[in-house]
Amino acid sequence: MRVILGISGASGAALGLACARHLAQAGVRVDLVVSRMAERTLAEEVGRGALADLQGLADHVHPIANLGATIASGSYPVRGMIVAPCSMRSLAAIAHGLDDTLLTRAAGVQLKERRPLVLLAREAPLTLAHLRNMTAATEMGAVIMPPVPAFYLRHEQVGEIVDQIAARAVDLLRLGPPRAAAWEG
Repeated sequence: MRVILGISGASGAALGLACARHLAQAGVRVDLVVSRMAERTLAEEVGRGALADLQGLADHVHPIANLGATIASGSYPVRGMIVAPCSMRSLAAIAHGLDDTLLTRAAGVQLKERRPLVLLAREAPLTLAHLRNMTAATEMGAVIMPPVPAFYLRHEQVGEIVDQIAARAVDLLRLGPPRAAAWEG
């Protein structure tokens, strides 16, 4: 079982690292693609070793400019893709079919192949352009999942919130038993 994990340059880089951990713990092979801004955001928000940690969790790391990579083709068998976090630039490119980087091309492939694509869209407040791009991506089959905390779980640490959001994103790919804590009423 294989999943593509894309990390774009929006704030929230810890979400991508947490998704990679959940996928690795589930025994899922990860094809990783990281934007140039994501490399910077990982270093600034998580720490200098974050990119190496992330790459260590992946089975294959693809350069962002390699549009000839395996994950750019619909014939490459994967179960879906998560973009965590998903910048508004990446969302716009995905929503409008602008396959100018490997991240956006791989996302477009998921849509054309009718595979799950989960976008942890990270921005606030939202402009009308953001909302329209979210609508367009949703109409094509993507799941827009802003990284909003599950306040009812009463987490006490930011790391717990990040982990829950990442687990929920992985659960949306329906790879096996749920990883996220569930509402118990």
